[in-house]
Amino acid sequence: MQVNDKAIQNPDELAAELGERLRALRLSQAWTQATVADKAGVSLRALRDLEAGRGSTVLTLIRTLKALGAEHDLQALAPHPTISPMAMLQQPKGRARGNR
Repeated sequence: MQVNDKAIQNPDELAAELGERLRALRLSQAWTQATVADKAGVSLRALRDLEAGRGSTVLTLIRTLKALGAEHDLQALAPHPTISPMAMLQQPKGRARGNR
């Protein structure tokens, strides 16, 4: 996986990159951490940890994205599969071509 031309090697690095992006989004709106934390209904400490890439929760992430008006970006994190691999495995096998 490539992010900003650097390979993400582990979950900690990915969390740090996500935190940096959230911080940049917040700053682009000229909001303080206290403002976003209040709008998101999370503690200031929770937002600081999220932006620093330290042990946060999915709920804190979702609330923060909503507060920043970026909840639509959740689709990119976990897109719906177009074809379910499990459904494909459960489908009955058809006849092979040419076998009568």
